[in-house]
Amino acid sequence: MRFNPESFKARNSEQFEKTWHAGPSILTEPLQMRRYPQSAYRQARSHPVFETIQKLRETYLSIGFDEAENPIIIDEQDVYRQFGPEAMAVLDRVFYLGGLPRPNVGISHEQFQSIEGIIGNSLDSTEEEKFRATLHGYKKGEIDGDELVHELASVLLCDDAKIIEILDQVFPEFRDLAPQSSRQTLRSHMTSGWFITLGALWDRVELPIKQFSVDRCFRREQAEDAQRLMTYHSASCIIAGEDVTLDDGKAVSRALLEVFGYTDFRFQPDDKRSKYYMPDTQTEVYARHPTHGWVEVATFGLYSPLALAEYGIGVPVMNLGLGVERLALIATEAADIRQMVHPQFFKQTFTDFEIAKSVTLAQEPQTVTGRALVQILASTARAHYADPGPCSFLVFDGELQGRPIKVYLEEMEEGAKLCGPACFNEIVVHDGCILGLPDTEKFAKTKEEGVSTGISYLHAVLSEAVAAIEKSTYLGQPVTFQTKISKLAGDINIKIADHVVRYITDNNKKIDLRGPVFLTVRSELPDSE
Repeated sequence: MRFNPESFKARNSEQFEKTWHAGPSILTEPLQMRRYPQSAYRQARSHPVFETIQKLRETYLSIGFDEAENPIIIDEQDVYRQFGPEAMAVLDRVFYLGGLPRPNVGISHEQFQSIEGIIGNSLDSTEEEKFRATLHGYKKGEIDGDELVHELASVLLCDDAKIIEILDQVFPEFRDLAPQSSRQTLRSHMTSGWFITLGALWDRVELPIKQFSVDRCFRREQAEDAQRLMTYHSASCIIAGEDVTLDDGKAVSRALLEVFGYTDFRFQPDDKRSKYYMPDTQTEVYARHPTHGWVEVATFGLYSPLALAEYGIGVPVMNLGLGVERLALIATEAADIRQMVHPQFFKQTFTDFEIAKSVTLAQEPQTVTGRALVQILASTARAHYADPGPCSFLVFDGELQGRPIKVYLEEMEEGAKLCGPACFNEIVVHDGCILGLPDTEKFAKTKEEGVSTGISYLHAVLSEAVAAIEKSTYLGQPVTFQTKISKLAGDINIKIADHVVRYITDNNKKIDLRGPVFLTVRSELPDSE
């Protein structure tokens, strides 16, 4: 039978009026919210680096720059063309690309015998020749490395695991391979890519060319520290045309940095003087932030005509670059760039509010009647909590799970109160600790400073009791549900997310949900006639 509100109201009119129309309360709201995963209502977080990148992209596009993708892999020779005598110093800080050589494998009669022992079959001369030809094709680059095992398995008519065993045991040349470096490098400056891009583009499109790229660069630092990483994002742009001047760099700097809250700017010569810039044009940009004061945030300059001539570029070019991570570091007030970029490798922190959201009920009623029954039981408990035992209160006489049922809140022990002293404790998070606190003056300040989960012991225990009654009623069985002394969260039907438990343990915080609850709920299934 389906739940009938009017029938339920007629049987329990006084309690129904108090609870059914009351709307969300401190007891019902947590239950309703926790019926959905946290991800359903949690505001997702963006990474500060990529949030900064998005702001930069939007700003570049809004001021008329086209987005470009510059080469990441730069030949060593291009570094010499761009940096001239400085090239060796620059190359000392780049990553060279390497790879494993392909061995020239000779196969002896003894090796073929070992192969036969592994696959359990004899090889004829045709199969041996196909095996040699496959390895030779791999050596010449006709077969890719990730296809070699499959190709050899097809020749020997065996599974891939046997081929892996053969390569490991019969051909140690594969296991002993050492990588060899090429003359290709990973881009250490976005400038390395801009020269190549402009060399192919400048005389084939309308001038001026205005392009930007926000992408990774790689620098072989001696060590990573709080201010430096071996890979970072450069937000770089170029303007190429006949009338390009340093004023273009100043204008672009202002347009980009005002978006991040910088209010004033100062431009001064950069003492580093990279060789790919025209003498006396390399300029540092200092910007004043309302919180951080004057900070260095960008560099711009005009490319050297000598470097441009190496690529046949016949117009002046202004280049501006800024470090995305540096902007994000300032914006987030982070002390360590490593922790800002890779927070997963550092100790996690959670606010009291975040911890409070992780405290939920382990079991809850699944029916409308069951959820209303929790409310009625709670109201009865609050009204009669000090009544001495033995005492019994009929709180529900109706239908549940299609069966007639009666539910009692009772205490059968002589002289004991209906509810234990901890029943009305509220679960509060304070300074990273999860605490069950009574409503007393002693704990008033802690409760005021902390974050309430909106869950009391009473609500949690009654939710578990009604969930148990729902299940037993469906099976046609009465049940007596008792909670005595709480020592652990599970004793009062509380579930705490694993990551929060780990955080509390790692930081020497505590979970204290102890207390004497002493609450009994009983159901009866009278004859339906």
